[in-house]
Amino acid sequence: MKLVLATQNKNKLTEIRDMLPKEWKVYTLDQVGIHKELVEEGDTIEQNALQKADFVFKKTGISTLADDSGLEVDVLFGQPGVHSARYAGITKNDSANRIKLLEEMKFKTNRNAKFRTVLAFTDNAGSNIFQGWVEGYITDKEYGVNGFGYDSIFSPHEFEGLTFAQMSFMEKQKLSHRSMAIKSWMKWMISEKH
Repeated sequence: MKLVLATQNKNKLTEIRDMLPKEWKVYTLDQVGIHKELVEEGDTIEQNALQKADFVFKKTGISTLADDSGLEVDVLFGQPGVHSARYAGITKNDSANRIKLLEEMKFKTNRNAKFRTVLAFTDNAGSNIFQGWVEGYITDKEYGVNGFGYDSIFSPHEFEGLTFAQMSFMEKQKLSHRSMAIKSWMKWMISEKH
């Protein structure tokens, strides 16, 4: 199977590629001639994922998988959510985003949060979306050096006391929101015999 991964985020590319069958021919955006960052203008994570998958498929004619993810904090009514990548401003800055979120959470006792990924798959038959999520909480400060984004301030309930950034790549891959979404999509792909 040929597949374009519709993201310029090298960390997401690594996580997604790791879970795909090795015999698939997987292309990055650069390899198909799309060198700029894809526009994310949707009001929801679902809209952003669909917008990216549809755009890349129309440009390339190759089956496309797009990812949009967000950290949804209960006490902040689901924020940063769809704005996770640019929470601290119009440019993407992981460190500034974490600092802003930790500041907003400083005096909050309810620290429950959910990391959610929506995958959009577009091919000649149309578009389908798949979700994965992991529940946990926002820590009081940053812990760990692995991962990216909000990994150093999010601790999944399943690994209480460890943030994603304190886990090995393989530990995170077993339970992350992105891996749950990919597993859901792969199950569908097998049932649809793609």
